[in-house]
Amino acid sequence: MTCEDTPVRLAWEIQCYEPYSRVWICKGYGRATTTADPADVAAAVLAGHLTVHPPRSGETFRALARPDTGQPVTVTCDQLPADGWTADAAVRQALPLYLREALAAG
Repeated sequence: MTCEDTPVRLAWEIQCYEPYSRVWICKGYGRATTTADPADVAAAVLAGHLTVHPPRSGETFRALARPDTGQPVTVTCDQLPADGWTADAAVRQALPLYLREALAAG
């Protein structure tokens, strides 16, 4: 087993910015053990969430992936992959069912 194949535990979080109080509010949270890149997991989580819950006017979302070891990763809406992007198997496996289904439908 190589270092690239070693599973890493990570926590992911979907956040919405509240401009009046100037804080990021948690809208979803999960944990996974995966060999996928944390940035790919964060992008998939955000894309799936936005498919299920389209943003209203003025809402700003981001996704964070915090591996137990390593640096946390933040992905914003403008950093999402282009249309037609599909998450690889390791990323899909790290997501809860409702996000997997959203990515498949979206």
